[in-house]
Amino acid sequence: MPLLQLHLYMNILPEIRGPSRHQLAKVKGYEMPAVRGIRGATTADANDRQSILGAAQELFSDLIDQNEISESQVAAVFFTTTTDLNAEFPAQVVRLLGWTNSAMMCGHEMVVPDGLPMCLRILILVNTDKDQEEIQHVYLKGAIKLRSRGLDQ
Repeated sequence: MPLLQLHLYMNILPEIRGPSRHQLAKVKGYEMPAVRGIRGATTADANDRQSILGAAQELFSDLIDQNEISESQVAAVFFTTTTDLNAEFPAQVVRLLGWTNSAMMCGHEMVVPDGLPMCLRILILVNTDKDQEEIQHVYLKGAIKLRSRGLDQ
């Protein structure tokens, strides 16, 4: 972005648009919750409906329980799988658990030469008053080693 456009965007347009919701909330004496990303990963035992839904249910339940999340706090849930998991949409498990109002999307991870096979990931975007350090990310089964990937180089 050229400097003039950046200057307009950062300095002039906010004055024209007026205060943001967050600025108004501070004036009124309360803080708006932050949107935090809560991530997790696990591996499925096989490329079949039962294995994918079982892995998704275990991971999703752990993420929700450990972070004390209710559906009303959730902005969106993203599910990804490696390309070797395609027998079922992992988001189906959330509907089976009774969450019917949350936005959800499924997709495949990018293919990386030494990537973890049979991997299912979840990213939950949640409105919360928790600080980033209070968020509990969850890694299960073969995905436990993903937490340290890139840190050992």
